Amino acid sequence: MRTQMTIADHLARAELVYPDRVAVVDEPDQPAASLGTLTYRELGDLARAQAASLDALGLDRGDRVAVLSHNAGRLLASFYGVAAFGRVLVPINFRLNVDEVRYIVEHAGARVLLVDPDLETSTDGLDVEHRFVFGRDDDAIFAHGSEPSTWEAPDEDATATINYTSGTTARPKGVQLTHRSLWVNAAMFGWHAGVSDRDVYLHTLPMFHVNGWGVPFAVTAMGVPQVIVRKVDGDEILRRVERYGVTLMCGAPAVVAMVLEAAAAWDEVPGAGTTRMVVAGAPPPSRTIERVETELGWEFIQLYGLTETAPLLTFNRARQEWDGLSPTDRAAKLVRQGPPALGIGLRVDEQGEILARGNHVMAGYWQQPAETDAVLRDGWFHTGDGGHLDEDGYLTIVDRKKDVIISGGENVSSIEVEDVLHAHPAVAEVAVVGVPHERWGETVLALVVPAPGHEEVTERELIEHCRERLAHYKCPTAVELRDQLDRTATGKLQKFKLRAPFWEGEETQVRG
Repeated sequence: MRTQMTIADHLARAELVYPDRVAVVDEPDQPAASLGTLTYRELGDLARAQAASLDALGLDRGDRVAVLSHNAGRLLASFYGVAAFGRVLVPINFRLNVDEVRYIVEHAGARVLLVDPDLETSTDGLDVEHRFVFGRDDDAIFAHGSEPSTWEAPDEDATATINYTSGTTARPKGVQLTHRSLWVNAAMFGWHAGVSDRDVYLHTLPMFHVNGWGVPFAVTAMGVPQVIVRKVDGDEILRRVERYGVTLMCGAPAVVAMVLEAAAAWDEVPGAGTTRMVVAGAPPPSRTIERVETELGWEFIQLYGLTETAPLLTFNRARQEWDGLSPTDRAAKLVRQGPPALGIGLRVDEQGEILARGNHVMAGYWQQPAETDAVLRDGWFHTGDGGHLDEDGYLTIVDRKKDVIISGGENVSSIEVEDVLHAHPAVAEVAVVGVPHERWGETVLALVVPAPGHEEVTERELIEHCRERLAHYKCPTAVELRDQLDRTATGKLQKFKLRAPFWEGEETQVRG
């Protein structure tokens, strides 16, 4: 027998097994009225109400619904109210500017846009059939009392979400993730992380980011209470760990740094011995990993993946064989990305590029067949990352072959930033590279050769030029003026040489 695996399964199980258990503790401090505490029965009711609203608007299966929101209970419900009923959810990075949001909405062909109240002005003038604001327009978004139409022929190979990633080009690409890929990714995350109905999950990871790495599906299926955090702050994370008994959270290395910084002021760190934190984006230094164990008393777990892989490819969790090691020696093993997750195949080609295949990998880039063919070929997904596989099957990333900077867990296309800087009349040449940063893992550095007659251009002027045209997290935090940039004989920039001085003494040339 074969039945179709869709993300509706996760909420359906929670409603059946844990109907009266707390499902969501919504962020209390937000412009939309907080949903407060919802049970899994109430979360299911909210999802069905949203699906009924989309029926009333005339949306067909496969139609796209974009959502631009900070972490919120309404966003969590939308994964099910939209995608579990056969439509396609398009979660958008809330840090993007209006032009970037417009491109995604138009490229995805979204008929509906759901917006956080704080972000409403950034969607003014967008050409979309229906736009609703969470909280203010809840009567239109959630048609309580109405029953939605059923998805008559659920299809696990149907696209569930389109997640836009900066990748290596100036324009983001829409990654099509199917119900099957999300289902299997969630199952593997739950298995490797040991998710159970005794957990409490804290949403420190932005839900728009690869659907919160698929963790919302994994924890929902096990009836795990989910605590929503709107704004990431080290002290606030610790307060909620203490108040709700949080046992699991995910985040970029920048979040680890925030928690470690805040914990220094606490007499007793909550969660010691019970909380585990899953980190991805790129590995923090081994010293930071060691501090998670010695200063927080939390378990550090690392995974590696990409938006295109839903994202779980590897999972590095301390093994029983490492129990006798010192924290320093254990951290040295955890700094690697880890062995492949169950069902994932990895290899490194002759050029040192990491290739992957498995059930998590995307169906393709939305409406971009050439770009899809470029990365999905010969039965493998070409990650663009460089690394090596150790004899024990553990993957270590040593460099990033594609021009992406990971700052605070967010992808920044160096090409996109370079294009903006090239538009400034004072810029003759520019190379944008990622350099180490204590808090953000990497930060954006622009190396600029001034145009003749513009040698007096200032760092501040160029940064402000970028901030007027890009989301602020993409903008350079520093600009260095150069007489020339290293190039090959054919004129290609040698970014590895430009980066090298800044990364001297670092364990890898990838952080984030």
